[in-house]
Parts: sequence; structure tokens; C-alpha cells
Amino acid sequence: MITAEHLLCADDLAVLDGVARTLAAHGDRIDDQHWVARARRAWEDTPAPLRRTVSDFRRHSGPDGRLVLSGLPIGDVPATPMVKGSVQHTPTVGAAVLALIAHGLGDPAAFAAEKSGALVQDVVPVPGEEEVQGNTGSVELTFHTENAFHRHRPDYVMLLCLRADHDGVAELRTFCIRTALGELSAATRAVLAKPDFLTAAPPSFGGSGEGSLHAVLTGDPADPDLCLDEAATRPLTDEAATALADLRGAIARHYTGVRLRPGDLAVVDNRVTMHGRSEFVPRYDGADRWLQRTFAFADLRRSRDHRPGDSTVLEK
Repeated sequence: MITAEHLLCADDLAVLDGVARTLAAHGDRIDDQHWVARARRAWEDTPAPLRRTVSDFRRHSGPDGRLVLSGLPIGDVPATPMVKGSVQHTPTVGAAVLALIAHGLGDPAAFAAEKSGALVQDVVPVPGEEEVQGNTGSVELTFHTENAFHRHRPDYVMLLCLRADHDGVAELRTFCIRTALGELSAATRAVLAKPDFLTAAPPSFGGSGEGSLHAVLTGDPADPDLCLDEAATRPLTDEAATALADLRGAIARHYTGVRLRPGDLAVVDNRVTMHGRSEFVPRYDGADRWLQRTFAFADLRRSRDHRPGDSTVLEK
């Protein structure tokens, strides 16, 4: 397990808190385009050390493809929601922090089929959903590229902790292909670069379950992108199955974990790093683990044909 990596000084945190509170005080809905535009402009008012850290991470996300910012302002935290599809529409300090930093990474956006297209989504355990491989479950969540099946998957996944689990054991787990590429043979890497893998789309994205064909490794062979969902991707050939088994072995050896605490924000570079979560036991008493999630896109223009009216919601 590793600890949080970046902590702003008290003065910078105070400035960030002020900017977030001012943003949260304006508008009725986070998803309103005027509020999003206000957040984009307000990003320039945040402390320079924060902007430099995010800018550096955006340029190159490092050997782990993950950034953890610690001690960020989150405001007053109400009882943890316990319903499927829970989202945040009303501006809050925590939601403002997510929106601000999303603009440092690119632009926030979401998918209409997922949590109604809300820009800030709750990641909470839901009664009866314990075994689900998704954000409502509490069993171990296997490693995955967020929306691996989608042509316009997010570049960054942002996870802001509002409340830790009761026992303090739940950890966000990440695996970056950069940490293990040298262990994979040239033959394995070559097979992983072939479009011989099928990742099923979840029912919320049309229900057909057909998914998409793709390669697991793409781009520069020396620093490739990674696309895999351990629960939803299957190899279509024997050699693809062998190569995938080799990669899974590397994942087991090289993943790292962090136990997020209130005010910790983890930013995962979804292009090179998969994420998952360890098992934990919810109590459904209003004080369970609560993360809020926002997706950021480095080049929102690429998904323009999926976003009617140039909105922040991908409709397909």
C-alpha cells in the first residue's frame, strides 16, 4: 500500500477552498453548461502549485499513471446515499473541486447511459448489490479500463473520497502497464497488440452485450496504451488467451493500492492504468464509504458526434 502523494500547503488549501465555495454558491445544477463554463474559468484562480502539478501529470502521468492529491476541501458531508444510480446535481464544495481539477485535465463529460449522464457520480455500496462488479458493489472489484468497450472512453477517472469505509480497509488498486511492460516477452506484447479481444458492453449501454473488438495494447510499443476489463474482456484465440494470462500475472505482481481518506482525490490515467478495489463490508447506516467520480477528457472534440448540441453528455 502507498500513501497520498501530494499535499498542498495550508495557504494554498485555503485559496482552493475559497474558489470552490464561490463556485458552489453559483447556479442550481452542476450539469448546467453555464456552471461548467464558470468552473472552467475558475480553474485559473486556483493555487499555482496545484495547477502545475495537474499540468505536469497531464503531460506525462509517470510510471504509475496515477496522481493522489491529499487534504482537499470537501465541505459538509451528509449521510452516505444507499440507492442505485445516485448522483450529485446540486453544487457542493466537493463537486466544485472535482469540476475545477477536471478542467485542469481537459473537460468533464459523462455518458447518458451511465448514471443519467451526471458529471458528478456517487460511488457507494447499495443494499442487494454486494456482488456486482461495478460501483455499487462491495466485493473485490477486478481491474478494468473505465468503459473499455467504448471508442470514446474517458482519458482520466477522478475519484474524490468524502468518507472512508468503517474498517478503513478498502483500497483503490491501480496497475500501470509502464511498470510491467519490460516483463512481457516480445511475443506476448505482439499478440496483445492484435484486435483479438472482445469487451462486452454493459446492459446500460444498449443491452445488446455485443461490445467491441480491440487490441489490449495500442500506440507506441515502447509506451503503449492499455485497454482491458478483466471481468468483461475475453480473448478470441488461443494465443490471445495465453498472452492475456501473462498480462494478468504481471498485474498481480505489480498493482499498488491506496486507502483513500476524506479529502483525498485519486486521478487515474485511464489510457495506461487500470483500477479496481479491494473488498469491504458496508453497514448501510449512512456512514459507509463514499467516493464521488468525474470523468475528464483531454480532447473533448473527438467525441463531438456523440454529444448533441456540444453538450457534456455522450448520448451513445
